[in-house]
Amino acid sequence: METSLGIRSSFSPWIPRSRAASLPPWPRASMCLSRRGGWEHKPVRTLLIDNYDSYTYNIFQELSVVNLVPPVVVRNDEWTWEYARYCLYDEKAFDNIVISPGPGSPTRSADIGICPQILLQCKDVPVLGVCLGHQALGFVHGAQIVHAPEPVHGRLSEIEHSGCRLFSNIPSGRESGFKVVRYHSLVIDPESLPRELIPIAWTSSMPTLSFLESQESCTKHYPLHSPDYTSAIIEGSELSRHSTLEDFKCSKILMGVMHHSWPHYGLQFHPESVATRHGRQIFQNFKKITVDYGLRSSKHHERKVHDCGKSQLFQVSHPSISTKESCNGKPLSDNLMDSKSPLSRNSINDLIDGDKKRLRLEWKKINCLLNQVGGPEKIFCELFSDKCSKNTFWLDSSSTDQNRARFSFMGCKGGRLWKQITFKLSDKSSKTGNDGGYLSIRDCHGVVEKRFLKDGFFDFLDKELQSFQYDKEDYADLPFDFCGGYVGFIGYNLKVECGASSNSHQSTTPDACLFFADNLIVIDHTNGDVYILSIHDHHHLDATSGVKSWLVETERKLLRLISKTTKKSNKQKLPTRTSRQWEANFVVDKSRHQYIKDVQKCLEFIRDGQSYELCLTTQMRRNVDNINSLNLYLKLRERNPAPYAAWLNFAEEDLCICCSSPERFLRLDRNGTLEAKPIKGTIARGRTPEEDEILKLQLQYSEKDQAENLMIVDLLRNDIGRVCEPGSVHVPRLMEVQSYATVHTLGPPIPDSLSSKKQRRFLFYPTHSRYSATAIRYILVPDQESKEANWSRQVQ
Repeated sequence: METSLGIRSSFSPWIPRSRAASLPPWPRASMCLSRRGGWEHKPVRTLLIDNYDSYTYNIFQELSVVNLVPPVVVRNDEWTWEYARYCLYDEKAFDNIVISPGPGSPTRSADIGICPQILLQCKDVPVLGVCLGHQALGFVHGAQIVHAPEPVHGRLSEIEHSGCRLFSNIPSGRESGFKVVRYHSLVIDPESLPRELIPIAWTSSMPTLSFLESQESCTKHYPLHSPDYTSAIIEGSELSRHSTLEDFKCSKILMGVMHHSWPHYGLQFHPESVATRHGRQIFQNFKKITVDYGLRSSKHHERKVHDCGKSQLFQVSHPSISTKESCNGKPLSDNLMDSKSPLSRNSINDLIDGDKKRLRLEWKKINCLLNQVGGPEKIFCELFSDKCSKNTFWLDSSSTDQNRARFSFMGCKGGRLWKQITFKLSDKSSKTGNDGGYLSIRDCHGVVEKRFLKDGFFDFLDKELQSFQYDKEDYADLPFDFCGGYVGFIGYNLKVECGASSNSHQSTTPDACLFFADNLIVIDHTNGDVYILSIHDHHHLDATSGVKSWLVETERKLLRLISKTTKKSNKQKLPTRTSRQWEANFVVDKSRHQYIKDVQKCLEFIRDGQSYELCLTTQMRRNVDNINSLNLYLKLRERNPAPYAAWLNFAEEDLCICCSSPERFLRLDRNGTLEAKPIKGTIARGRTPEEDEILKLQLQYSEKDQAENLMIVDLLRNDIGRVCEPGSVHVPRLMEVQSYATVHTLGPPIPDSLSSKKQRRFLFYPTHSRYSATAIRYILVPDQESKEANWSRQVQ
């Protein structure tokens, strides 16, 4: 996708470079801090324009906390300007506007939607543009957008600022402690700034810093009210435009601008990032600016702030505005809040039809069985290896080092509630977007029901899960949270149900396949206890006797296994092969020449601002005949034990999945706490303790791996922030090295709290680290450029 550079704005006439260095007509920060008390407790409603970005909901979370009410999130092509103007001025629905970051360039109208109209027409509404929003502010007033000296993603810079109100109570300059995270490839050319825009912030550290470098350099900084800091603020505020450019143009990158008479601000860096210092203070300052500006202006004095999701405003229609109008071919929403403000969603129960299923749980516990029978492999093979392990699953914690994973779950086709659901997107959905697909349901008797799901798989699964009721007392004494239910996989092509417009490649396997597991075994690796569980429908009284029979029979088999393992069996050593032998058996899909060309194309996309990161891969294939899939998995778990391994055998689909991963995608516990454990940055273990320690430090201090890890942490914060309580998302540890059997990795946990049980359905929507509902641009890039589906599905 092309990026036009150095183009004069088509939205405003060209303005000469010279202009007065006047400051805004409202008072400076030092004069206003004590004029009014209690502004922090005033609710402020923000219209948050989402430029299809990966970090919009990090801004959403910050604004929700600072403003005391959640903002309304609208994508940049979701409303017409006429409808936005009606909401802003006729209904007075919003106090200020924040324009999010995003992929692309403000020189392309498709990348910024209605942002130019907002920036040019909303002269009396406070506006804060972040990254792409900052560049758009410069572009619409005539500034040129150019390539930065280098793409900067996930790296930090120290910031020097002018002391304007947006930076009130924030230190400035080198070693001041004000370090920010940058994700951008393009910048505003400071030489092209029109007279309307005043530069207010610059980088003060060259080159950029890695996260750990920024931490180590934070030992020295000025106190906020020290003489050195005060003089730095005064000096910065008195700089004229010409002296600023002359002093800083060679070594400083423009990081902030403000309009000389409108309450419009732009920041090139990301104040919402987990590693940006004083980010929340910036949002608080913007709120203070909004409150003060609104109180002085008659147009804003009676602006209404409505309770989220309850105001009649969000049901309004206007005779001059049809809510069926479209912008870029997309219908407008009838409800301002709709799905973009997750805290305002209507009850999902209203969507559910059919009778509720009341599930009851029966279970038994065998103390300290695991070590007596020789491990989980012996249990699985004893109970499920007959009939070639068909229709079985094993969520396997084959590595339990450092208490990363405590439980393993296994089961097979069992009781009356067991079923397998298989979903395949329709041909039309695969090519043009979400147009439903075909669902097959196979019950425990082998009876198959087929239906077409017009609203898609996630809608079906949501209604299915919401139809279950249970008694908490049945589960209260169990130390784990999964006690039966759906186990399986969700394919990448279901991204069309998450916002992607199409699929370039049609999968040869189902797009989703899951078992409903009603009988299962749970292994507690910490205590060695084994649990036998079975769930049944309370309304079917005859099912109870069948459940008790299965519990008794399974317990008998497990106890009998003790006697079988009194004599240790000689374990046959696995034959080893050299890497060359394996290479000879595999065929690589792409040649070295083509792969290097694809790498160069990725770098071009990143440099032009189309993506933060692209993970390019290729496939290696090998034909196998008469392979024993279970033996393959058993060898895998032995050679590469991992805390989150898995075996899934869908016999009817002729499909087996063997998985070994140190990374847990998401975990939701019974208290509603959601935890993600992203991993970015991996290095092999050393052959000696000394070499191992060196490699560990090499990973920890790798600038590339730190940047990548910071990106994925911010991405996951964004995605889970869509469904969680404002202010609950936090990162207790960052850049933590974790060691596994074969590798060291960088990966912190990110726990938070769901806003309600109704939000749990959205956890099925894959996030940035897998599929990404909001990273559509980053999905389109590989889809459009690759002739085969050999791009990694880990695209930001």
